[in-house]
Amino acid sequence: MSNRLDEFRAYRQKMNDRIFEIDHLGIKRFFNLDSAAYRDGALDGKTKELLGLVASAVLRCNDCIDYHLDQCIEAGWSDAELYDALNVALIVGGSIVIPHLRHAVETIDLLRE
Repeated sequence: MSNRLDEFRAYRQKMNDRIFEIDHLGIKRFFNLDSAAYRDGALDGKTKELLGLVASAVLRCNDCIDYHLDQCIEAGWSDAELYDALNVALIVGGSIVIPHLRHAVETIDLLRE
C-alpha cells in the first residue's frame, strides 16, 4: 500500500524526468546548482540538508519539507535533532509555520514506519 510519500516521490521523479526532456539550458543549470549546493564543502552535506529543511519550513513548502526530511533521515539525523531544527524554523517563521510543522511531524512518522 502506498502512502503520500510514495506518491510524492513518484510524481517528483516523473515530473523531473519530463522537465529534463525539455533540455533548456537555464533550467538544467538551476537543477545542477541546486544539487551542487548540498554537496560537502565547508559544511558537510548532512548539515546542509538540515539547513534545507529549516528553510523549507520557514518558506512553508511542504514538498520541500518532505524532500529534505527524506534526505535528513537518510543522512542519519535523529528525531530529536529534526525536532530541534524544526523548532528553529518555528521561531524564525512564527505561528504561520505551525501547519507545516504538523506536516513535518507526520512525514517523520511516515518515514520511520
